[in-house]
Amino acid sequence: MKKFIYLSIIGFSLVSCGGGSDDPATPEVANVAPTVPTLVAPVDNKLCVSNTVPFQWGLSTDENKDAITYQVQVSKDNAFSQVVKTLEATTNSASTELEKNTAYYWRIKATDSKGLSSSFSSTFKLYTAGEAVVNHLPFAPELVQPAINSTLSTTTATLKWNAADVDATDVLSYDVYFGTTNPPTAKVSENTSSTSFDVTLEASKEYFWKVVVKDNKGGETIGQVWKFKTN
Repeated sequence: MKKFIYLSIIGFSLVSCGGGSDDPATPEVANVAPTVPTLVAPVDNKLCVSNTVPFQWGLSTDENKDAITYQVQVSKDNAFSQVVKTLEATTNSASTELEKNTAYYWRIKATDSKGLSSSFSSTFKLYTAGEAVVNHLPFAPELVQPAINSTLSTTTATLKWNAADVDATDVLSYDVYFGTTNPPTAKVSENTSSTSFDVTLEASKEYFWKVVVKDNKGGETIGQVWKFKTN
């Protein structure tokens, strides 16, 4: 009887200690998104002579060595609410035909074979040339500050933006609209050459603002509406 109990204890110990393979299970490798592609061509603010535009970018890398697909978005506004072309590629280039005499904005992201995507790249601007065009409209203004949907704890703020035009000799001026209605209708600054404007704020308000960019040849581009809040 004692011998049987002794053998039983040994058997139980072997089972409790794993008894099977000494090799631990191989841990599953977490999937990592590809790196963000870098835009190469057309360079930012490019005037494209042909409306068949070739796009090029720097290849992304993938930590898991997954195959990568690139998605190029081409839009008529810098908020990408008017995407007119979506291009797919597995290399670092793609081309498409665009309308003549039109401003476009483009960006790109990389997606691996498991469906995980990088963030979108920075945004570049281009302008397609038209026949007998003597003036190109300015590009839409780009927000600098305050950030969209930010909350400010001050009684004043400086609105800042950037703007560009492919016609290098054009002189740009700006109309600024600001207020608590969306879209803002109160023009608080007109024909200013500055890319900033100071405003007075009230507590617990939501403010909306936009900038109209004008060149000295009669062309103008209306920017999108930006917004922020106060405490």
